[in-house]
Amino acid sequence: MYQRGPRVTTGPASNLPSVLRLSTLFVRTLREDPADAEVASHRLLVRAGYIRRAAPGGFSFLPLGWSVYRNVERVVREEMDRAGFQEVHFPALLPREPYEQTGRWTEYGDGMFRLKDRRDNDLLLAPTHEEMFTLLVKDLYSSYRDLPLSIYQIQTKYRDEPRPRAGLLRTREFVMKDSYSFDVDDAGLQASYDRHRVAYQRTFERLGLPYVIVSAMSGAMGGSASEEFLAPLPAGEDTFVRCPSCGYAANTEAVQARPPDPRPVDGLPEAVVSDTPGTPTIQTLVDLFNGRDDLRRPDRSWTAADTLKNLVVTLRYPDGRNEPLAIGVPGDREVDLKRVEAQVAPAEIEPFSDADFAANPALAKGYIGPGALGLERASAIRYLLDPRIVTGTAWITGADQPGRHVHGLVMGRDFTGDGVIEAAEIRDGDPCPTCGSPMEIARGIEIGHIFQLGRRYAQALGLTVLDQNGATQVVTMGSYGIGVTRLVAAVAELNCDGRGLVWPHEVAPADVHIVATGKPGDPQLPAAEQLAADCEAAGLRVLLDDRVGVSPGVKFNDAELLGMPTIVVVGRGLADGVVEVKDRRTGERTDVPLADAVAHLSAPRT
Repeated sequence: MYQRGPRVTTGPASNLPSVLRLSTLFVRTLREDPADAEVASHRLLVRAGYIRRAAPGGFSFLPLGWSVYRNVERVVREEMDRAGFQEVHFPALLPREPYEQTGRWTEYGDGMFRLKDRRDNDLLLAPTHEEMFTLLVKDLYSSYRDLPLSIYQIQTKYRDEPRPRAGLLRTREFVMKDSYSFDVDDAGLQASYDRHRVAYQRTFERLGLPYVIVSAMSGAMGGSASEEFLAPLPAGEDTFVRCPSCGYAANTEAVQARPPDPRPVDGLPEAVVSDTPGTPTIQTLVDLFNGRDDLRRPDRSWTAADTLKNLVVTLRYPDGRNEPLAIGVPGDREVDLKRVEAQVAPAEIEPFSDADFAANPALAKGYIGPGALGLERASAIRYLLDPRIVTGTAWITGADQPGRHVHGLVMGRDFTGDGVIEAAEIRDGDPCPTCGSPMEIARGIEIGHIFQLGRRYAQALGLTVLDQNGATQVVTMGSYGIGVTRLVAAVAELNCDGRGLVWPHEVAPADVHIVATGKPGDPQLPAAEQLAADCEAAGLRVLLDDRVGVSPGVKFNDAELLGMPTIVVVGRGLADGVVEVKDRRTGERTDVPLADAVAHLSAPRT
């Protein structure tokens, strides 16, 4: 009832017995959802007895869950090996010094688990392994003849996630496949990057995961370019845009706005300051301007898009430095702090506090305008503007005095910024930065991320080789990650229904779930035992529900919940020499003669 995938071996894909028996299997199914479960994968993996919460952000795998994990890991490893990459393995407990050399001991901030040994040496639990890969290659290779090289590992990572949630999707301890490429030049890096990209596509296709490749921010990893592989699922924490017209796709953190063309400033009216009492929000400000004769426009109504909103925040860097930052965006859009954080990493963002305003008296809270920011710029308040705020655009904004606003304030004539920042929220229907067509917004689960790191880590750690002319060249690197435990959740999230999990054959703990009904002494159990043995001999992986004293209804519910690709019921039909075969995905039921059951189950079908 299934289509066999490109398996390297037949039979069991784990170290579990060939025939799994529910009478002895270490599993307990639950009828109620766990109280902390927010997404389907978390809810069903716990209810079906695949995982159990061990600590905030940490989960134990039970036998069925570990079998699924091992199958996912196998697919990842097979595709890495198929691409010619070589597997290594590093410890998770690492010394401080390499991370000091690259600056990431402080850059990671509170996200890194730090500890000391009995000799008071600083250690860390690795959040990622760029430094160790770089040093290993430096230790062994010194010539261009040794390159290109791509090596990988499948290893546990640790990150002190402030808000672990959604089961396996956001945890503090997780397994990642991370690989690294080493090349002499940028052309070699591009070739290695492309090879990894293809290997990722093959991996996700084998796992049956739809994916979208989107442009992304490199963040703390650094590098010149990066792309994310997102499984488009509502449970995902990542928001991305895609253009139906040209195919452009990007994480919202990486989207660049399509700004209007600059306009001439000559001949524009002078800016005017007006009293605007009782305008605590953008909407009340717009309503006041549209309702007063002295402020009303003759050609159209004012809108929130005519206003300039200025937000001041504090950037807190891992090394203890604090920096105020002012951000100007059109008033019809909110500031997306996640987008801002991606651009100011490794700094974290905190709101401007009352104490901060007291220390900057020129900033009138609720009425901040470019004027005060300009005066305060000498006091290190940077002012960054949304790309839509171009030369020649006129705005309503704060006049730096309580209860007063200025209108007709022209960018490039009356004020400027210190730079540009992509800070405003992205909306469904925004113009594509490539072709200008309306874009669509969707949510997705990040399942892979690839980076062109360049020479940052090699430069910091001294990884060089001699080229064909005997000159010293700094090696250029790529980094490529797949969250293996996260893939388990992503596959579960995609493959489930109202009754339970619906595993694809490639990752299922078993191909066939045989359910024996009847009372002790009835013929159903011996017949199910024999069918299980015959299926196992034919190379099928079998889960047998041989529990005695458990009602058929409970067994049927458990079979739906556990989610094997095919369910075989050895029940009342046995009197007529048939068993019921059910395709878990489609729900199709077929009565099959017992004598033909193994052949029927072994036949590849789509």
